[in-house]
Amino acid sequence: MIDLTGRIALVTGASRGIGYFTALALAKAGAQVIACARTVGGLEDLDDAIKAAGGLPATLVPFDLADMTAIDKLGGAIHERWGKLDILVANAGVLGVISPIGHVEAKVFEKVMTVNVTATWRLIRSVDPLLQQSDAGRALILSSSAAHKCKPFWGPYSASKAAVEALARTWAGETQRLPLRILSVDPGATRTAMRAQAIPGEDPQTLPHPSEVAEKLLPLVGPDQTETGKLFIVRENRIVDYRLPD
Repeated sequence: MIDLTGRIALVTGASRGIGYFTALALAKAGAQVIACARTVGGLEDLDDAIKAAGGLPATLVPFDLADMTAIDKLGGAIHERWGKLDILVANAGVLGVISPIGHVEAKVFEKVMTVNVTATWRLIRSVDPLLQQSDAGRALILSSSAAHKCKPFWGPYSASKAAVEALARTWAGETQRLPLRILSVDPGATRTAMRAQAIPGEDPQTLPHPSEVAEKLLPLVGPDQTETGKLFIVRENRIVDYRLPD
């Protein structure tokens, strides 16, 4: 079990799915969790689960990632209270629609790019100075196989995930001489609401539960993790491969 006692961890999309269970796993390992999501009830459920597991009460930050001013203020609030950030898990994202590119409405495409890409960049900009104040800052950017497969009808989501991988690799290159380590991770097919939205006919019981995936992500944000700028891939409930950048 990784010991994250004294570490400050920020998780976006923490009200359900992979974000929820990653936040819970971080808290069980001793971290002070800052949990962000739009759904207040989901965040409160997470806090109850953390306290029931013996973790520190979470700091709940309900807001929409499309609110760029709120993202900017988040970094300032973390600095004022803790003066640093040790772990970032940028998990929040939206699917958009499964549709031919030419049929995607402009407002749908723009929402996917705003939440998945622009908000991730804004979050990086907001917390980068805080992560650099940590003795072992770790950032994990959630991606998807869609970024590489580019399947027909998945255009907006695929493009957004390719973009966040590019942001992560660029950020890693800029900070490679610092203690800060930055990774992307493709969690694979997981039993989440987004997966059900994307593939409604699939039997969810055939997929790993998000709690299983979260346990595999935990070592990627621990102080002993030394890789940076790489994409790790979770398959069959374990990390089986990673791709080196060119």
